[in-house]
Amino acid sequence: MRIRNITNFDFTLFLSVIFLSIIGIAFIYSSGINSEGVNVSSEYLRQILWSTTGILLLLSVILVDIRRIADRTFLLFVVALLLLLYTRFMGRYVNGAKSWLGIGSLGIQPSEFTKIVFILYLAYYLDKSSRFESNLRRFLKSCLIMFLPMILILSQPDLGTASVYFPIFLAMAFMAGIPLRYLGIVFFTCILTLIFTILPFWESSILQRPVAILRILTDPKLSIITLFAFSLITVLALIGRILFKTGYYYWIAYATSIITVSLFCAFGASKVLKEYQIMRLIVFLDPEVDPLGSGWNIIQSITAIGSGGLFGLGFLKGTQSHYRFLPQQSTDFIFSILSEEWGFVGGCTVILLYSLILFRGLVIIKKTENMYSSLVATGIVAMFFYHFIVNIGMVMGMMPITGIPLLLLSHGGSSVWTAMIAIGLLMGVNMRRLDH
Repeated sequence: MRIRNITNFDFTLFLSVIFLSIIGIAFIYSSGINSEGVNVSSEYLRQILWSTTGILLLLSVILVDIRRIADRTFLLFVVALLLLLYTRFMGRYVNGAKSWLGIGSLGIQPSEFTKIVFILYLAYYLDKSSRFESNLRRFLKSCLIMFLPMILILSQPDLGTASVYFPIFLAMAFMAGIPLRYLGIVFFTCILTLIFTILPFWESSILQRPVAILRILTDPKLSIITLFAFSLITVLALIGRILFKTGYYYWIAYATSIITVSLFCAFGASKVLKEYQIMRLIVFLDPEVDPLGSGWNIIQSITAIGSGGLFGLGFLKGTQSHYRFLPQQSTDFIFSILSEEWGFVGGCTVILLYSLILFRGLVIIKKTENMYSSLVATGIVAMFFYHFIVNIGMVMGMMPITGIPLLLLSHGGSSVWTAMIAIGLLMGVNMRRLDH
């Protein structure tokens, strides 16, 4: 690596990662303390190992010029898909999803590392295709690149990890010049699929009375008729667009195709997702519908955050975690423990550190002159932003519980290493940002 590149080492980004890792270790240790003040967990020791080796990974990845391996990312992508397929059938169950490979207590989660491979390969395709393919063709092929790993991850089923691929795709495709009308198809299809999946359970669990219009989602015959009707309208509108060349028919086909695909995906989601996963989405609307079941996590998390006040109860003095009221408190709900013991000030400190990472990422994207590297940086920033927003929103009751960890803080080797590799790639891009 050239000397002038070394001078571009981003100390702000690197130190933010170090501080977040240290804070994560501290509160994973705190999560292992019981009501008698005794440490009953060794998770913090494993986190120290993962964070230390992760930093070494980060520094090693910085040395790699990703532009030189761009044309080999397809092979990495194929290997990642094969690992996901193998995990689907031969993996072991953890928290209701067959998403892990390993022996005994040692294991990895291939879906985490696949996010990095997905970013690298999608960036390669979007960069290469911009010179000789139409926007529609690029959009369709990039959607295929996204859906292949997503479908395999959803089949595990792991809704949280699968959902991360959407914001990564949208951000990278937007930066690559894919028209917004195409990206709107993906965005609105996701939103409508989620709504159509939840509505039948909302009707039975919260509203507790039938709604006539929702029969199209609950009655199989009506569902088929509705799908056929919207499909027919879409086809007729496309024919009208071809024959008369007017935008009126185009937008009819645009809207009805989104509804058709959303209804079909919602039907598939209701068959693939477990009941407890759908209930997590339901209790987001009203945690009291199942206060001792699916709503327990949100209720206890909000209680922990609220009890912290301005400065918190003090390190190792939290009650919600030490009395084991918070399930998965060292992973999904690590921010709840932090907020209880360090209060509003501690929470803001963590948010500030994440904001620094995201800000530095945006600066790197803006200053990087190579399109491939810029797209990789965009994917990484989108991944961190989504994990950050969804996890913080989840523990505050502002978003559904999806099992997404808070990168660098939550306990877990696969998520820590994935985050460290991602930061290493981002810092490597920054050190070569002026290279064409």
